[in-house]
Amino acid sequence: MLMQMRPRPIAPKLLAVLLVVLSVVVCTAQTVQITPLAKDGRVLVTLRMSDVFTEEVRAAMHSGLRISFVYDVELKRSTALWVDRTIATTTVTSTVEYDILTRRYLATRREDGRMEKAETLEREDAARVWLTEFEKLPLFSSAMLELNAEYYLRVRAHTMPRNASFVWPWEGGVAGLAKFTYLR
Repeated sequence: MLMQMRPRPIAPKLLAVLLVVLSVVVCTAQTVQITPLAKDGRVLVTLRMSDVFTEEVRAAMHSGLRISFVYDVELKRSTALWVDRTIATTTVTSTVEYDILTRRYLATRREDGRMEKAETLEREDAARVWLTEFEKLPLFSSAMLELNAEYYLRVRAHTMPRNASFVWPWEGGVAGLAKFTYLR
């Protein structure tokens, strides 16, 4: 008795692969650019995010909702045979709240929950830069780094509040990576 083999439908598998590929393409449209610099005993981090300040985020901000971009930053050392070692971690939170009466933006920046900086901003483009960019932020000490060793920074970003009634441009979060060699 011969059994007939039915051809398996490949459409569900093909659809699953296509969805994964499309989600990767959508996620790469939003870019995190990270530039590390070891100088004066510190690891300075410059970060820029593009394509995240959408019309929905702008409208939410102008409604008076407090908008926060949270950056989880990890300093790691690459290893050849085992899982990469985490040297240090920190969380940077940039928050902007629009005051509808004064038409100004109250901007704050926190590192690991500590208030590092607060400013009142006059213009929307300054509020956008406050949320999506920082320049040479001294996040880590270089005292624990070994000379001529390979390290990298991994940054994962997400927004708060996560339960907003509108759709955030990158609900699942955005990640970026930058490698560097520690030289004195």
